[in-house]
Amino acid sequence: MLNQERQDRIRTRLSLNGRVIASELAKDFGVSEDAIRRDLRELARLGFCRRVYGGALLPAPDFGNIQERESESIDNKSQLARRVATYVNDGATIFIDASSTNIAVARELPKHIKTTVITNAPAIAVALSDHALCKIIVLGGTFNPTKGACLGYQAIQEAKKIYADILVLGACGVDKTIGITAFDSEEAELKRCLIDQSSLIVVPITSNKIGTAAPFKICEASDIDILIVEDNLSHTAINEFTSIGIKVEMTESSQP
Repeated sequence: MLNQERQDRIRTRLSLNGRVIASELAKDFGVSEDAIRRDLRELARLGFCRRVYGGALLPAPDFGNIQERESESIDNKSQLARRVATYVNDGATIFIDASSTNIAVARELPKHIKTTVITNAPAIAVALSDHALCKIIVLGGTFNPTKGACLGYQAIQEAKKIYADILVLGACGVDKTIGITAFDSEEAELKRCLIDQSSLIVVPITSNKIGTAAPFKICEASDIDILIVEDNLSHTAINEFTSIGIKVEMTESSQP
């Protein structure tokens, strides 16, 4: 089998399964694991996969800057946001970090209860401007216009002085084995800090990010408490997360 033919078949498996394991590929194709690793390196170079220990995952989707991402999958993100809102109680202190889904979360927070929201995203503060009972605190730092977020040392130092009841965590990729990942190292660093400062970690995520990986690790998948997903996610994928102690909520009333 030519290298190109083997790589095409690996891409097909990635598309079907979301991941490949190097040892299994070597056995199936009758080649060494070194040959498979070279294939995966080439596919990663071309942007078809993200190499991880023992194999590869699909790369996390990158929809560009915050303005472009906010216009994607609007209805799906609103459904995720409404599910997040059910976890917000009167008097809660909530971290909402920067993400296009989390802008929708801010809009869906209950307006009839008192809350305190801490965010590093000006767009989230603006989305809460008509929530009269919500106290809004915006973390400082260096503003990254692509991420729509204040990042860096100042944001982290300010976050370390606050303890939140809930963190609504944005993620670029979510995988049971690899964990929660982000595209930006500073963004990942701040997210890790917010996790340390929060009691309940909630991750609302669109289906196209499940089983994918971005370059910078935020935390293990098991570090999160609640994963909120779209109702089209397979039961196999859901069971992968529930098996490690994560509560999985779906956007529709039916539960896994």
